[in-house]
Amino acid sequence: MSTTRKHTALPKAQILIEALPWLTRHHGKTVVIKFGGNAMIDEDLKAAFAQDVVFLRHAGLKPVVVHGGGPQISKALDKAGIVSEFKAGLRVTTEDAMDVVRMVLAGQVQRELVGLLNQHGPLAVGLTGEDAHTITATKHRPEIDGESVDIGRVGEITEIDTGAIEALLADGRIPVVSSIARSQDDGHVYNVNADTAAAALAAALGAETLMVLTDVEGLYEDWPNSDEVISRLTAVQLEKLLPELSSGMVPKMEGCLHAVRNGVTTARVIDGRVQHSILLEIFTDEGIGTMVVPDGQGES
Repeated sequence: MSTTRKHTALPKAQILIEALPWLTRHHGKTVVIKFGGNAMIDEDLKAAFAQDVVFLRHAGLKPVVVHGGGPQISKALDKAGIVSEFKAGLRVTTEDAMDVVRMVLAGQVQRELVGLLNQHGPLAVGLTGEDAHTITATKHRPEIDGESVDIGRVGEITEIDTGAIEALLADGRIPVVSSIARSQDDGHVYNVNADTAAAALAAALGAETLMVLTDVEGLYEDWPNSDEVISRLTAVQLEKLLPELSSGMVPKMEGCLHAVRNGVTTARVIDGRVQHSILLEIFTDEGIGTMVVPDGQGES
């Protein structure tokens, strides 16, 4: 072997070996990944995301992908001449808008993601929360200034049935779940927040990790005065911070809180604008983003 080849091969071997303790720790564990933000729109990031998820599957983990589709839904609603309106950080979803939401999530975003994953083998299977009663919801009425507000077909999750997802995982598949729920009481379907859906699924599946891709580096210590990211915090510490967070970050961090309070070992918010951020987070000591751990695990 030439000296040059030795020099290029050694660092590669060291990188692989660094992943060994993490591979051992995560083997056979379920990881729920919420796909969203820029990673969902930028072609290179999309391709890197698919590679990461397939890598996790081949490394012995059981990835489950949950997605929403905010930008794609807004675009389709514009095209259909339906105005996008938001209240309390949630999309007001009329009957007409719900038809578009369902079509975009299940027929466009999910299909594209399944296609990207399946370039690497017969792995991904798409479903929505309607399939096999995976996600059940009732009408969500957020409170704005003490008043309960009607925002249409937006659901609050009441029940999760993990049967279909567990069957797919046992078969070595990668479930790709669109955040639509069946109704508990009125035969309709509901649009549910994808961060919330991912957290509820992670808890119900007893996942090792919940990962939420965002368009920021993590949770900032003192935004906008500082761009210092909090790398680790406990559930109680996070709870104290919730009232100060920006509206887009609230469902993500509430999801992380719900997950670690309901049996998920760690919940992480990571920067989806960084290629292969999922692999960096799971297989290196450096970890990027913000990690939430259950109470009693202190800070390290």
